[in-house]
Amino acid sequence: KLPLTVEEILNFGESNRELFIKSSTYSIIPITVTEMGLTISWIFSSDPKSISFSVVYQESEDTPLDQCKVLIPMTRCNSHKETIRGQVKVRNSGIYTLIFDNTFSRFISKRVFYHLTIERPVIYDGSDFP
Repeated sequence: KLPLTVEEILNFGESNRELFIKSSTYSIIPITVTEMGLTISWIFSSDPKSISFSVVYQESEDTPLDQCKVLIPMTRCNSHKETIRGQVKVRNSGIYTLIFDNTFSRFISKRVFYHLTIERPVIYDGSDFP
């Protein structure tokens, strides 16, 4: 079921999820966010070989893709050699989409093992001040 909501990601637990991405295709994980100030974090690795990764922001489902804001440009990651970590801060409500791109690979399908977390900001209210 896509897109994911913040609540679904908060209930992910510690387990990794797996995506199977065929050669010459890509896979997306849209995350619908309604509250500001959250931090979306990810960790992923791929097998075999590298995968390209990007994050884009879409104001709403109706926003044309060419009007989406690229938060992290498409980058080829050596995620088969090291675990890739990253995060984006939610400044606006909308859809934050993680893109795992295997279009450069003509013959080799990839498996991506990923884990997502959402952190809410800690708001200090001064209540523990004497």
